[in-house]
Amino acid sequence: MIALATHSTGFIDERVDLSSANTLRLPCIADYYAEPASLGALRRTLTYARRKQWPVTLLGGGSNVLLPPRLAGLAIRPALNQWWLTRDGNDVLVHVGAGVNWHALVLDTAVRGLWGIENLALIPGDCGAAPVQNIGAYGVELADSLQALQVMELATGETRWLSNADCAFGYRDSLFKNALNGRVVITQLVLRLSRQPVPKLHYGDLASRLSNAPSPLDVANAVSAIRQEKLPDPKQLANAGSFFKNPIVSSQQALALLACYPGMPHFPLSNGQTKLAAGWLIDQCGLKGTREGAFGVHDRQALVLVHLGGGDREGLMRFADSLVEQVNARFNVLLEPEPRLI
Repeated sequence: MIALATHSTGFIDERVDLSSANTLRLPCIADYYAEPASLGALRRTLTYARRKQWPVTLLGGGSNVLLPPRLAGLAIRPALNQWWLTRDGNDVLVHVGAGVNWHALVLDTAVRGLWGIENLALIPGDCGAAPVQNIGAYGVELADSLQALQVMELATGETRWLSNADCAFGYRDSLFKNALNGRVVITQLVLRLSRQPVPKLHYGDLASRLSNAPSPLDVANAVSAIRQEKLPDPKQLANAGSFFKNPIVSSQQALALLACYPGMPHFPLSNGQTKLAAGWLIDQCGLKGTREGAFGVHDRQALVLVHLGGGDREGLMRFADSLVEQVNARFNVLLEPEPRLI
């Protein structure tokens, strides 16, 4: 363990095994690793990395990353674990540190009767990683409730605030996967939630599981139950949740596919495009439950790739590429991985 500086409260560990720090349990050794618990400690950690000329990799809960066998430089997982509430008219603003567990936050706000993120229950990971992918589920995205967020510049340690509009959110996309990729670390979110009932129950069979006047906690629990039925627990079977994005195609291509596959799930979008169900496409190719070496397609949810042990990222990507090729050959639809390749 290396002390960062005199009187510093932060430490950096050498040669840290991150195999259990990513939910796919891909083998990975980080040259150096730190979990700064305050903005000051994070700033000092970044200063030390710059002095050593180490590349910096930012990690959250490890549920949406594909790690290499060796992670050069310094891996940082911010341990900014405080959150608090303030009032803003009829709404409530939730100020939350990047290290807070997302699902725990959903439940804590739902218990307090706050509406807005209950549909995002049981999505794994830390709050600081949520804006990167603009996490979404059951007809709701993070962008629907995010008011603003704070970032720290990796190059200078300076902090600044970005508005929702600044973040350029899209479907599983944001500024942090593009122009700000590798340039900032997200340190705090501000979410705008409501005490007024605003349930969004139109997606899937969510409404059928609930009463006519559900609470936010009722919705969160129903979403959790559905996810547990469909998705394997990463603690029991290594996986990263949905491995592929649901592809978005032109309405013309969707209509052509529907002519051949009338039962194909499809979701028209306001921009004239149509979102398809990646899991359905994989399933139609007869790939659900298949296995190649250490990796397989889950036998209940074709969108989930599982690691059965003994594999590495290279083997996973070969397996994923073979699925992409088979889906593209049948449907002329190209699937894109959802987890980030580090």
